[in-house]
Amino acid sequence: MKKLIIGAMAMGLSCLAAEAAEWKVGDITVSAPFARASAGMANAGGGFMQITNEGDADRLIAASADVGKMTELHTHIKDGDVMRMRQVEAIDVPAHGEVALKPGSYHVMFMKLKAPLKKGETFPLELTFEKAGKVTIEVPVAGVGAKSAPQM
Repeated sequence: MKKLIIGAMAMGLSCLAAEAAEWKVGDITVSAPFARASAGMANAGGGFMQITNEGDADRLIAASADVGKMTELHTHIKDGDVMRMRQVEAIDVPAHGEVALKPGSYHVMFMKLKAPLKKGETFPLELTFEKAGKVTIEVPVAGVGAKSAPQM
């Protein structure tokens, strides 16, 4: 019985931790981060998250992670009938608003991966905002085609 109670408590605490997975810096809150697991021999990966701003307009101006040799801010643009990824200088975070970094839109690109991103792993990602400053978040790796953060 004791093991059952301890197990239930541990499970409850881990659910609370998953729901509380957000990081604050200044007026910025970063939540629901995830990266997709690497597909096959891919040497690049994408990172996604929700960014909420409770203050004046700000911009995400840099990202840094040790999982790859380069980390860049990217978006998708339509070039004729083809969607292409392009590096961007910054991602605007509107005053008292939010921006979603999601598949097919803005995202963090991890290039020249040092090792495949594997489902179930996590890694630190440092984000730099023009006004709010730097914050390091923990990014869980979801499945190859994931569209949202994994349930922890």
